[in-house]
Amino acid sequence: MNNQTTLDILGLSLGVFGILIGLTLVGEFLRARQPSGKANPVVEAFVMRVHTWWGLVILTSLAVLSGRTGVLLLFAFASFAALREFLTFARKHRADHLSLALGCFVILPLQYLFVAFDWTALFTVFIPVYAFLLLPIVSALRGDPSNFLTRVAEMQWGLMICVFCISHVPALITYDMPDGSDRSILLIVFFAMVVQFGDLFEYYAGRRFGRRRIAPSLSPKTIEGMIVGVLCAMAIGAGLAWATPFGLVGATLMAGLASVTGMFGSLVFAAIKRDKGVKDWSHLIPGQGGFLDQLDSVIFAAPVFYHMTHLIWG
Repeated sequence: MNNQTTLDILGLSLGVFGILIGLTLVGEFLRARQPSGKANPVVEAFVMRVHTWWGLVILTSLAVLSGRTGVLLLFAFASFAALREFLTFARKHRADHLSLALGCFVILPLQYLFVAFDWTALFTVFIPVYAFLLLPIVSALRGDPSNFLTRVAEMQWGLMICVFCISHVPALITYDMPDGSDRSILLIVFFAMVVQFGDLFEYYAGRRFGRRRIAPSLSPKTIEGMIVGVLCAMAIGAGLAWATPFGLVGATLMAGLASVTGMFGSLVFAAIKRDKGVKDWSHLIPGQGGFLDQLDSVIFAAPVFYHMTHLIWG
């Protein structure tokens, strides 16, 4: 990376730290307003999310500052951890062990290798075409037909969301900026900020004054909360328009699109967790679940953001 890009990343990181400091102070202020000995679960969850984000932001900032290799390694690890969490609850038999090993230790690394070398033709079809056809064959050769379709479908779904979708985040580095610079890495920061902060504002607003739930049997998400979250994401996107090739209006709309797609993605994950009878995918982060719980919005928003960027500004 050139010096200007590094300075821009440092500036963005300091800006995010400033926002987190503000959110931390807001959380502590709301805590202080509660009666002695009583805790508001909404406030406590809000504070816990902000505390979790401190670690995530520091880790992501270090990866982005280290360049392409650091970003690829970070998201490859996130894909592996997310896939492991998902497969923990997937239906599987002994006959699927080879397919699972291929998914974790062959298909996942190959997907990120294709991203690293900017082999878009392979990166975009490898999992949804070749891996989807290969793994059922491997499982079928083991000769166990019991719940075969369910087992295969859950394995394929795990690869799709945990590897294919997440890999679209580091793939943003391969975007050719109009000025020929290496500032495409800033698109990752832009994307992560609008999706995650939109989620945070949606969470707090929806539980403080939200009334109309979108899917009452699945999630506490409300229409009011989503509107606030998307509008806040669009405001952040407008403020970060300088880091993108989209322009002010384009950055605002792209931020809104990523935010709303991510929110509906988290609704899908809520349905999956209800189906599996679990509250969190793991207990890696106390009170906040695991990697999938933190990345559910990013997973759905990443492919849409990536392809819209290439389709409109490619």
